[in-house]
Amino acid sequence: MEKAIKDADIVFFCVGTPADEAGKADLRILKAAVEKALEYTKSFKVFVVKSTVPPSTCSEELIPFINSRGHKIGESMGLASNPEFLREGKAWEDFTKPDRIVIGTGDEKSRELLRKVYEPFNAPIHSVSLNTAEFIKYLSNTLLATMISFSNEMSMAADHIGGISIKNAFKILHGDKRWSGNPANMASYIYPGCGFGGYCLPKDTEAFYSKAKEKGFEAEVLKGTLSVNRRVKEFIAKKIARSASKDSKIGILGLSFKPESDDVRDTPAKYIIEALLARGYRKICAYDPLAAEVFRNSYDYPIEYISSLEEITGISDVLALLTAWEEFAEKKALFENKILIDARYFL
Repeated sequence: MEKAIKDADIVFFCVGTPADEAGKADLRILKAAVEKALEYTKSFKVFVVKSTVPPSTCSEELIPFINSRGHKIGESMGLASNPEFLREGKAWEDFTKPDRIVIGTGDEKSRELLRKVYEPFNAPIHSVSLNTAEFIKYLSNTLLATMISFSNEMSMAADHIGGISIKNAFKILHGDKRWSGNPANMASYIYPGCGFGGYCLPKDTEAFYSKAKEKGFEAEVLKGTLSVNRRVKEFIAKKIARSASKDSKIGILGLSFKPESDDVRDTPAKYIIEALLARGYRKICAYDPLAAEVFRNSYDYPIEYISSLEEITGISDVLALLTAWEEFAEKKALFENKILIDARYFL
């Protein structure tokens, strides 16, 4: 170990982080490896964590741990999170031909050293914070786990209902052009926002959950999906409320459930406005390039409807972007020096 580390500029840690009895990541092996490596660290080196560790591990666990042993992260040595995205049985192929490289660090010297290492791989390099790098790995794995459990839950529900060719149904599902990204792309669904709305997704998810339950099967993933879809609207309303006093004028940007549509059926804006009204906010105005009149005729809310983005931006104390209309991106200069809650992570 001394020979391996003594003259190295970069040290990769690829040790296991198994779950402990409580289900938490056990960091003892990683910390033991770091502690041993520190014994042979006499000059600036970047310690790179490739092990999968929960977000905040580097910032809250490893930096204090290393600093307590006489080093100073960012000065006498560097620390980075560089998660791996390797499939079982395809590790060499995935390492040598990566689809993306994530470098999480807090100091420029470490970032540049790692960029030089990875430049020959000819893959997109994303420089992010330590916490973000760690989160990206868990985002990837938990999505895969959720899709597998979703598929298994749907198969069990189908079995309870009966008369369904489960294998054939899933094979045909894979023919959806959104998986291939031509012309649509499934990535647009795997992105945070205000929750799903419109006519199909809410009613169909609710209906299938109810049918499975009627047949004696509790579809927990679908139940959780519906629950999260309700909770995210309340979460956004709370975010808006934290930025607005009862005397503030709140401007709602977007009323349709998706851009390029005037469909306001089950739109997230409906529930968020209701939540704000229930909290006692009375100075609410709204603008939508296409759906304002349909929304006004569909829901009897005591809010003001504004005819232009320029006007609503000018009169509002707090703005909440609830629909990702392209106009909002094209005119985002209007939001400078304004309090904006971008609930679509759009701008």
